[in-house]
Amino acid sequence: RPAALGAAAARCAPARDSHGPPAQGHGSSKAASLHWTGERAVSVLLLGLLPAAYLCPGPAVDYSLAAALTLHGHWGLGQVITDYVHGDVPIKVANVGLYILSGLTFAGLCHFNYHDVGICKAVAMLWSL
Repeated sequence: RPAALGAAAARCAPARDSHGPPAQGHGSSKAASLHWTGERAVSVLLLGLLPAAYLCPGPAVDYSLAAALTLHGHWGLGQVITDYVHGDVPIKVANVGLYILSGLTFAGLCHFNYHDVGICKAVAMLWSL
């Protein structure tokens, strides 16, 4: 009977996070806690950047928005991969694709900020239509 309980517990165990090594002791718990805190900090930063983009648009806000939006999207899509992609090889392929997409997104936003009007001005121009 104890073997059956062990098998049932293994089936009910949470899925491994695809963005790091399997959980091992208390070290991974602290890393997960820091990651959760970072996600919340970026979300709060975005809440502050939105009014700042309206009130005082400029290069500093444009590049901050580029970084925060890219990081926020990267972490969000990473959770989609964790939830819906299964198997070692598909997870690795999806994570590589995510890093490529995030890098291209950040590079594109920085290019747009440097060579064009920037994120804040572009949104203002869209609102003026």
